[in-house]
Amino acid sequence: MSEKRTNFQQKTRVLNKLFSSGVKTEKDLQKLTLENILEIKNITIPEMAIITELQKQVKSGTLYSYLAGGGENEPRE
Repeated sequence: MSEKRTNFQQKTRVLNKLFSSGVKTEKDLQKLTLENILEIKNITIPEMAIITELQKQVKSGTLYSYLAGGGENEPRE
């Protein structure tokens, strides 16, 4: 449970940075380029990896499962 909680906290921290940077919708998230990501204040390399994973999950329609700690290949209902 502790690992999942930490993982969720990392994702939440990244989402807060995205919101603060003006990324408010899935469409905004999909438009982010590496250059845009590097402009986010105090962004770390692991957080950049989370952003790219968020982009993949939005595209595949599994964002909620991803945020909840589920695998990326879990079936959509």
